[in-house]
Amino acid sequence: MSLVDPVSNAPAAVLDLPDERALAIADYHAGIEAGLRYERGVELESAAARRRERLLDLLDRTDADRLVVLGDLAHRISAPEGTERTEIDALLDAVADRVTVTLAAGNHDGGVAEAFGDRLEVLPPAGGRIGPVGIVHGHTWPDPSVLSAEVVCVGHEHPRIRLVDSVGGGRSERAWLRGSLRAEPFRAELGEAIDARWADPDLVVFPAFNDRSGGTWINVEEESFLSPFLPAAIGDGEAYLLDGTRLGPYRAV
Repeated sequence: MSLVDPVSNAPAAVLDLPDERALAIADYHAGIEAGLRYERGVELESAAARRRERLLDLLDRTDADRLVVLGDLAHRISAPEGTERTEIDALLDAVADRVTVTLAAGNHDGGVAEAFGDRLEVLPPAGGRIGPVGIVHGHTWPDPSVLSAEVVCVGHEHPRIRLVDSVGGGRSERAWLRGSLRAEPFRAELGEAIDARWADPDLVVFPAFNDRSGGTWINVEEESFLSPFLPAAIGDGEAYLLDGTRLGPYRAV
């Protein structure tokens, strides 16, 4: 088993930690339906219960001891309230007796630590390490300690692949992006001090858990990445579909 082992047909992976197994996901975006209504005028029935059941099923399937959320547990930029707060509260109630919860704070997680800090561990936006695995949301530059891990896991990007058939029809699917992490972008931003911590880690960019959150078409040249260190930090990255299909270098798909 590798340190980061994707769960077949799911936007989630098992982290093989020294003393425990963790289920890792990214971009849960609780309360997204309320956000879409306010931001875009889109009316959708809440999928809060379905999201929660999907996650509980994954915890059962993987026999995890810990749940790791790579940022954006919440959807609002400001402190959670209303249906968003209710959804997070119900989720934490459901997982509290099963696993401990660690959140690497994302750009949508303002106020989550204050509202739910007694029920989950919240790492700062620059991330941190759990054993040999570095975890960070990806909307900001990581702490140098993250770069000393064997593998770095990030969210934020919501990677998707644009697939086009022979007659011009197309579809978009969530995807994993994996490759070796390049030191140069981090050295340019964080200084040469990172060299003492650098461990030549691999990088795993997680697909969004929330299937309503959109994402970056990573194989479309004119699409801009969201993370400040992507795509420069993963020049040789490869894309994989949720079912495990290896698509090869992501730009060539």
